Amino acid sequence: MSDSTPESTAPDRPDATVHDPRGLPRRPGRASRPRSWASVWLTALSLPPLALLAAAAWFGRSVRPGADDWCFLPTVRDHGVTGLIGRFYFDDNGRVANAVLVGAYAKFQIAGHQWFGLVTGVLTLAVLWAAAVLALRRLRLSVPRGLPLLVAAMATALFLFVTPNTYKTFYWPAASVSHTMPPVLACAALLPFLGARSPRGRGAALAVALVVGLAVGTLSEETAIVVAVLLVTVLVLSGRAAAGPFRRFLRLWCAAGITGVAAGAVVLITSPGSNTRRDRFGAGTTSMVAPESLAASLRGFAEIALTVATTWQYIGAVAVGVLLGLLCRRPDGSTPRPPAHWLPTACAAVAALLVSGFLCTVVTYPVFQDRVSDPSANRLWNDYLLVYVTLLVAAGALLGVAARQRARRTGPLQAACAVLCVLVCFGPAVALLDLDTNMRARAEEWDAQDRRLREGASAGARVLPYERLVISQMLEPFSRRGRSYWPGGCVADYYRLDRVTDATRSPGHG
Repeated sequence: MSDSTPESTAPDRPDATVHDPRGLPRRPGRASRPRSWASVWLTALSLPPLALLAAAAWFGRSVRPGADDWCFLPTVRDHGVTGLIGRFYFDDNGRVANAVLVGAYAKFQIAGHQWFGLVTGVLTLAVLWAAAVLALRRLRLSVPRGLPLLVAAMATALFLFVTPNTYKTFYWPAASVSHTMPPVLACAALLPFLGARSPRGRGAALAVALVVGLAVGTLSEETAIVVAVLLVTVLVLSGRAAAGPFRRFLRLWCAAGITGVAAGAVVLITSPGSNTRRDRFGAGTTSMVAPESLAASLRGFAEIALTVATTWQYIGAVAVGVLLGLLCRRPDGSTPRPPAHWLPTACAAVAALLVSGFLCTVVTYPVFQDRVSDPSANRLWNDYLLVYVTLLVAAGALLGVAARQRARRTGPLQAACAVLCVLVCFGPAVALLDLDTNMRARAEEWDAQDRRLREGASAGARVLPYERLVISQMLEPFSRRGRSYWPGGCVADYYRLDRVTDATRSPGHG
């Protein structure tokens, strides 16, 4: 993938002359060697986050089903993806697009769970890489080759692995489909918008915004909230942020996205499955907007914000942003300046993040109660965490541009940022290694129990004992000291049994 653009590259002719920021003529060769060296070390700097992603994908071979997965597998096996769509819409939660994605991996049974991390990790990296390249092209900025890849790789690593519970964020497909991948899908809708140059391209971008908005609306209530808040914010700021024909296109694109999200939300909210879910958890509109629920949601979101803000590894996003600000340049080789209205735009972006995060907490609080801010429920934060990482990169870029205008030498600052990019990868690497050890141990026990249950069912047994195999605080049958049977019924369906019993209790235990 090329990191440069027709608008931002130097002339191709050997005798071409460009000008330095002072307006003096210079030969292209004067800048080619430093730019080439920058491309080399920036590409090398991408290796640590890319290695994290590669290792995490390889460790995915030890993933085995748990919690909701037990219920999806027999449904897709016996009734196909359409059966799962019907179950979601009529009985579970109304998330039609969610059912399609769950069915896509559940159709491959255990292999689908094992390959899920690789597929979604590569997809996240590809979307963010393409978005970085197209955003620079849209802004008419040139950077050394390798810098967009570094930005995308670091953002991917921070989003997926700097988390209190990587298993639920990256490895658990059911949670990833509902909270990790929807923001990536929404980000993918930016690509046609950023790349549109012709009337046909703009029309395609509007159509994609409408379709993706509809999909997000029926995929994740929380991501739909985040997307709607961000689009409304951009719509309000469009008068200052854009001019001419582009302003009209920007407003139409935002309107298309909002329309799609609203239509999807209507489909979801009016579905029988959504009504059933609200009744099951007492999560009706009245309970969500009750003063005590709003106050508790605010406390929960404050705890989440404190946890995220004090996670030092996110400084990696600022570091790559600073490198971006230090190394970018305009087509004439001059240093770009911050946008004229950067301060109100930055304030509006932060406000949109806080408002959308709080609203997501309001929506999820009736179901999770005080656990909404617990590390075991961190998957609920992912709907707006990608926005947080993006804002940190943008803030770093502004700092880099400011430093470049004031400092005579930026080499030490570049070196410091490079060191930070490497350091922030150590913590997630250690956590991944520990998680891999736990996953491999669970996989061995899971496979042994799987053989035992299959052999027992083949021998004609209708009731068999099941041993809880917990990892990363995932729910298993007989949790809460054996009081909760869920998802024991789904385990029984998976092995075609009538019921499973708690293997930790003696047969005569009451």
